[in-house]
Amino acid sequence: MIRFRIPWHRLLPRHQRIPLFWILAGLGLAAPWLLGGWLPLGPPATQCAVASIYDGDTLRAECGGEKIKVRLYCIDAPEMAQAPWGRESRDHLRRITPKTVRLVEHDRDRYGRTVGEVYDGETSLNLALVAAGQAAVYPQYCADRRYYAAEREARRAGLGIWERDGAWQRPWEWRRR
Repeated sequence: MIRFRIPWHRLLPRHQRIPLFWILAGLGLAAPWLLGGWLPLGPPATQCAVASIYDGDTLRAECGGEKIKVRLYCIDAPEMAQAPWGRESRDHLRRITPKTVRLVEHDRDRYGRTVGEVYDGETSLNLALVAAGQAAVYPQYCADRRYYAAEREARRAGLGIWERDGAWQRPWEWRRR
């Protein structure tokens, strides 16, 4: 039996292989962006009925017949004991949250809660809270640039918790005291 070996590296001269490499690499990087409208990329979303809103970053929902507690991804709102900011944050979330939302699950926290992003249509309620100055970006758990940009704008405008300096701007530090 005769075997033929194809010297793949010799099919194209070296000066033609390098541009081909960069073209293929570029297509590989651009494919998810180009196909984004046709392929479902990212974690799937689940329709949920909102049962209650405990505070500015925690709610209870019923998703597919299962009752779950949801901790809002990427944000930290003032605690209820941080008056009046905790109540204001919770009330704002109650005002902007419809009865039915889409939940994109990101993780589970150490308490077993679902960590997720909650949407009203295409609007992220998590991001809306930060943009309104009702929650801070939780830097330990957030790498999404959109949140940092929204927080910078809310700070600049002096909205909500950014109206004046205080411990409510860093709930994660306040909880440790």
